[in-house]
Amino acid sequence: MWRYLQHLSYWDWLALGTFLLILEMFGAGGYLLWIGIAAAGVGVFTFVIPTLDWTIQYLLFGLLSVFTTVFWWRRHRGNGIPSDPSGLNMHGQELIGQVFVVQESIIGGRGKIKVGDSVWIVKGPDMPMGAQARVVGQEGAVLLVEKAE
Repeated sequence: MWRYLQHLSYWDWLALGTFLLILEMFGAGGYLLWIGIAAAGVGVFTFVIPTLDWTIQYLLFGLLSVFTTVFWWRRHRGNGIPSDPSGLNMHGQELIGQVFVVQESIIGGRGKIKVGDSVWIVKGPDMPMGAQARVVGQEGAVLLVEKAE
């Protein structure tokens, strides 16, 4: 085995890169993508320079893996600069200020309103079914409402 690992050809590196990219397709979340690209890169180097020593190949693979992963991480994270909140998973924010019909009476401060083809749980003053409620805020998946005038 050790002898085999000391005599890797460009086909071995390309096969490793392809294998890692196939594994990435099964849901590794981006981790194997960059390592697979690094293995393919070493395969290209080994094709161009066939006499490349095995220690240089492994060193190159390690360096390319780290370089490509850090490159992706910095691009993905915006170089450490926090971005503005995107509103991801805050679907109720766009409903603030709009008026909707109470679907299920608000009793004891809790009820439901109809928004398009979905129903949202709401907190607010008691209102009968069919009343108009204005969305004034959001607490997680619960909308805060008040009586619409």
